[in-house]
Amino acid sequence: TDRKKLHTAPVGQVFRLRPFHVLVATGGGYAGYRKYEDYKLEQLEKRGIEVPVKLASEWEVALYKSVPTRLLSRAWGRLNQVELPTWLRKPVYSLYIWTFGVNMKEAAVEDLHHYRNLSEFFRRKLKPQARPVCCVHSVISPSDGKILNFGQVKNCEVEQVKGVTYSLESFLGPRISTEEMHFSQTPPGNSFQQQLVTKEGNELYHCVIYLAPGDYHCFHSPTDWTVSHRRHFPGSLMSVNPGVARWIKELFCHNERVVLTGDWKHGFFSLTAVGATNVGSIRIYFDQDLHTNSPSHSKGSYNDFSFISNNNKEGIPMRKGEHLGEFNLGSTIVLIFEAPKDFKFNLKAGQKIRFGEALGSL
Repeated sequence: TDRKKLHTAPVGQVFRLRPFHVLVATGGGYAGYRKYEDYKLEQLEKRGIEVPVKLASEWEVALYKSVPTRLLSRAWGRLNQVELPTWLRKPVYSLYIWTFGVNMKEAAVEDLHHYRNLSEFFRRKLKPQARPVCCVHSVISPSDGKILNFGQVKNCEVEQVKGVTYSLESFLGPRISTEEMHFSQTPPGNSFQQQLVTKEGNELYHCVIYLAPGDYHCFHSPTDWTVSHRRHFPGSLMSVNPGVARWIKELFCHNERVVLTGDWKHGFFSLTAVGATNVGSIRIYFDQDLHTNSPSHSKGSYNDFSFISNNNKEGIPMRKGEHLGEFNLGSTIVLIFEAPKDFKFNLKAGQKIRFGEALGSL
């Protein structure tokens, strides 16, 4: 009789589930399941077992996209900028180095206490001699990473991994005016692919490079070329690791990306930096107006910026190997360019490559 009464609220008021919470929980759980499936696929590949392509259905893609990856990536970016106490830096960075196999002997500064936060550690510079730039071949790798796919573009489709393609026009967006690009006029009836090829006898080529979290996060100019235009596509920030690229068709068209287009000695040339989960920040050094993963940008749109003006009619000249930009963690770079028919890639699908090494030449 002397016991205090326990006041309780109805269960419905305590656990008031909202649609957003259901989507986050369901989508997050499904994303975790996909990570486990990706791990199993990687183990099969290491054993030399060919994995059949199994594309995601529309509801699976919608469920994955329901995860608020843009919001989570912005939160991760802010966390990366929090200054760590000096005593905590070495344990935190050592765990990352051990997990992702980072080679700190290549870093310009090997002392882990030098990096005030995770962001500085991710964007660490390399020693000048760590990545010699190949002078013989015409196109070099713009970054460290893994070669997912390469070859000729056929039927306006590009392979993101073997057997899984995406639309060239959806990826690059509508063709930029010939006045901006200094390209020759092409008949309007030609396909999008044919309109990009400016010289008779040339073909369109592509190369996809995946940057893992442990790779060097800066990217450089793959050749001597001039950047005329930038197109920014706000979008999702789904994972772009090889397992997901094999699972979601047109993954690179769903994700946020920055497309740089211009020309080199053989015609059209483009480099696209594709964002991914926890990679909300894509930085282009000469483009101070670019702000990726911003709440003010809506999905399904794009914004253009021309580097050709009355004062600068030639655009931004880039030399082979010159610093071009950086990712916050790791992602994907897609090269799409025009070259003569005798252009040859010196690559194998799945191989590891480092910035400065040859991709191919004439």
